[in-house]
Amino acid sequence: MSTAEKNGRAARVAGAPISWGVCEVPGWGWQLDPEVVLAQMAELGLAATEFGPDGFLPAEAQDRARLLDAHGLRAVGGFLPLVLHDPSHDPIPEADRYVDDCLAAGADAIVLAASTGLDGYDDRPELDDDGWACLLANLDAVDRLAAARGITASLHPHVGTMVERADEVARVLARSQIGLCLDTGHLLVGGSDPVALARDHADRIVHAHLKDVRLGLAELVRGGDLTYAEAVRRGLYTPLGDGDVDIPGIVGALEAVGYQGWYVLEQDVMLDEAPEDRADPIDDVRRSLAHLVSVLGAA
Repeated sequence: MSTAEKNGRAARVAGAPISWGVCEVPGWGWQLDPEVVLAQMAELGLAATEFGPDGFLPAEAQDRARLLDAHGLRAVGGFLPLVLHDPSHDPIPEADRYVDDCLAAGADAIVLAASTGLDGYDDRPELDDDGWACLLANLDAVDRLAAARGITASLHPHVGTMVERADEVARVLARSQIGLCLDTGHLLVGGSDPVALARDHADRIVHAHLKDVRLGLAELVRGGDLTYAEAVRRGLYTPLGDGDVDIPGIVGALEAVGYQGWYVLEQDVMLDEAPEDRADPIDDVRRSLAHLVSVLGAA
């Protein structure tokens, strides 16, 4: 591989505030200041960042752009939980405003989650056929809206949302047109095989969240023996290369078909208190980045 090719791949590696414990869930844990998180991302040499939850970055587009520019970071876009299954709720205005935010920041991705409408990810209702029809129609409507304005939308299967399990992911792939965010951790926890998805549905994958997972804890969550929040607290997610996800297999499958999207490093963590020194949690992200760079170099 040429130096230019290696540099091109590195330019597609981004960070996510959740790797520093910054999350949209009420009571998730200690929330670090954006100046700390962005400075550490820049120190690691990451090319860009997802937005993080509402309120993490400045709401005004110019203020947001200045803050990211000050740290030498591009904006990727980010995670947008929307209620998609309720016929009485129109998600399009929320999606349209998020597209505005992406365009103002020079970002190019919306990562949708099919929100339950509840706080947190420990409970969710079951959908009937009407609910599924509404969800699938709204996914395609948001996809069309985003594409018409130059933004790539994807669905993020996520524990505790309306699209979590392997059969639900398969239903979306079969009955909608929206692209997929390959979140290697949430897919595994939900019972999907992320390597098989990367191999068999590479044409639908437009965004990637790379997580590594302790399979034993994932199986407890899947079986209902442990809540998702408690599993995260116990270390469900690990630095890339330390868990049970085949990161080389996934990246290799995507690169083999010319994947050009982002690789976002995501190790969901909860911080009980402000880190006493700067080694926590930056060291885990550094280890994940080193592993991914090695994998990309071999792909």
